[in-house]
Amino acid sequence: MKKQATGLAALAAIGLAIAPAQAEISDGVVRIGVLNDTSGVFQDYNGPGSIEAAKMAAEDFAGGGKNIKVEIVSGDHQNKPDVGSGIVRKWLDVDHVDAIVDLPNSGVALAVNTIVRDTPMTMLASSTASSDLTGKACSPNLVQWVTDAWSISHSTSGAMLERGGDSWYFVTVNYALGNSIEADATNYIQSKGGKVLGSAKHPLGASDFSSFLLQAQASKAKVVALANAGPDTANAMKQAAEFNMRAQGQSLVAFLMFVNDVHAMGLKTAQGLLLTEAFYWDMNDETRAFAKRFAARMGGKMPSANQAGVYSSTLAYLRAVAATGSDHAKDVVPQMKKAPFHDPLFGDMSVRADGRAVHAMHLFQVKSPEESKYAYDYYKLVKTIPGDQAFRPMAEGGCPLVK
Repeated sequence: MKKQATGLAALAAIGLAIAPAQAEISDGVVRIGVLNDTSGVFQDYNGPGSIEAAKMAAEDFAGGGKNIKVEIVSGDHQNKPDVGSGIVRKWLDVDHVDAIVDLPNSGVALAVNTIVRDTPMTMLASSTASSDLTGKACSPNLVQWVTDAWSISHSTSGAMLERGGDSWYFVTVNYALGNSIEADATNYIQSKGGKVLGSAKHPLGASDFSSFLLQAQASKAKVVALANAGPDTANAMKQAAEFNMRAQGQSLVAFLMFVNDVHAMGLKTAQGLLLTEAFYWDMNDETRAFAKRFAARMGGKMPSANQAGVYSSTLAYLRAVAATGSDHAKDVVPQMKKAPFHDPLFGDMSVRADGRAVHAMHLFQVKSPEESKYAYDYYKLVKTIPGDQAFRPMAEGGCPLVK
């Protein structure tokens, strides 16, 4: 009997040794870091509004029925990959941050992606446009929300080609975002028989677009495509209006533009512009309810698609934490990929094996001043692109995670 008891004890010890480690929340708190540009070109549609959106998600999560504590921290990457990388290293090594959200500026996001890979941290790239994040640079730690360069370039280019816009000239911001949009759009346009007549590159935060727009005007291209974002797009639009480019038969297209940009430049300047967005605050009752809550906290400003993406991805992440009982990326990210779900801001969604969150995209046209009936009433819906058509087919991305 003594030998039998000893054997049972040994078996029990072996059982404990080989049992999987129990999932748990590290240090009892889920910390989410909002990493963005709080004072530069992206501050209006990321910045403080993204931080507020993450706080709203944490409040609505309300502990997930398990009294899970959530803390929101933030950092300003200043649109510099080295600054963003430094913040993330400190969050990992010192501050015990479990997830990063937002990440406008593709150069910063790609740098951060290499740091986060194979750590416990989850990267929620809710504002990053680079398609590489779910392609050659995909990571088991990453989910990409809202949109990407492939989606916006194909959706917008396709719409203009349908309208006879078969010759193009690009005005492109010279960093990862703009170059990726231009490359994806060029490939698509040429594959459909269109022509790209040229491209002018400008630095991030340019103030004078005269020379770039004059080159576009001289090309006689039917479509002048702005492969940039934020104040760069707004400034280019204002100067294009001064050059009377539309009156001369050239259509202007913005690949990455937000309702905040339209608000800043005014409908007189922006009217008629075509753009693709994943979210518009006035789409339906669910988007309006969120937008009104957000505006009440942000001095009347309506949320951008990026800020909506911060809320949506943060809440989805927290729900995955509650479902798994863990804040480790190896547990949370697979949980986020498990099953389709309905999101109040982006509609029916799923997260693919490559980390791409799939949902419908919408082509809008900016209203004229006469068509707008109230504040931020800026868009007319032209076309909805279903999720299975809106994003790059997974087999074409080259993601090593896809078998």
